[in-house]
Amino acid sequence: MGSQAQDQKKVKIDGQTVSLTSLSKPLWPKADIKKARYIQYLHDVAPAMLPFLSNRLLTVIRYPHGVEDESFYQKNCPDYAPDFVQTQVAEDIEYIVCSDLPSLIWLGNQLAFEFHIPFQTIKSKGPSEIVFDLDPPSRDKFSLAIEAALMIKDIIDRLKLISYVKTSGNKGLQIYLPLPENTYSYEDTRRFTQFVAKYLVKKEPDWFTTERLKVNRGQKLYVDYLQHAEGKTIVAPYSARGNEEALVATPIHWHEVTKDLSPTDYPMTVIKERLAKGCPFKNFFKDKEKQNFQPVLDWLTEQGL
Repeated sequence: MGSQAQDQKKVKIDGQTVSLTSLSKPLWPKADIKKARYIQYLHDVAPAMLPFLSNRLLTVIRYPHGVEDESFYQKNCPDYAPDFVQTQVAEDIEYIVCSDLPSLIWLGNQLAFEFHIPFQTIKSKGPSEIVFDLDPPSRDKFSLAIEAALMIKDIIDRLKLISYVKTSGNKGLQIYLPLPENTYSYEDTRRFTQFVAKYLVKKEPDWFTTERLKVNRGQKLYVDYLQHAEGKTIVAPYSARGNEEALVATPIHWHEVTKDLSPTDYPMTVIKERLAKGCPFKNFFKDKEKQNFQPVLDWLTEQGL
């Protein structure tokens, strides 16, 4: 009875009571991460993670028995969610909007490992950022993601744009460009992402492709400019992933994007220590208003693109 009591408890978080259960359950067995440790991880990263979840329609992937068993996507908020969990209806789906710590910890207790968010908030008209998803065919081809990221960084710097980069937590990299709210359309951003994607393929046709069908990509990296669109989602910064190593979609500094970078460098167990030195995305929201994207659109128009 005593051990069962230790395995569950109620905690007060920002004035809300959150029930925690099955705290000794193994979630990532090979990484020796049990449920209590995962919930502690979410608590530790919340100050850096919540700004990206806040006011966004949330899709989660839940792993009821840990990463070695089946998972499922969840968009609709379950009926048993506590009253403090905020929701928003869109296209007949009652989405969770995870804008606070009690909601994040409750989702962690529901064994939501992956947090996927759209490119805009519930208050936005148009995208809140541009994201390039650089997806190599396998982890063995991660060097292609590094090459693509550095080539895109060169383009972005020449255009005097502000950019950030993170690992996907699986086998790729993702590049973010913050945008001022309610200023640009997805058609505007698609013109830019398509230009960059086609530039990469033209420069290195043996490395990169925009081919949507996996069977036709061979061993090339897929530059997915179509993924950046209304209704599409991307894994949130600091979200854990459902792989055996407990890797995290980790914000990194541009100077860390070198040939020595590995997709397995950032498991959950190292993130707290990294954050103690500061989050590489800490100025992301300040930079939104500084981002001057209009000259890029004007230039694309001049080029007939």
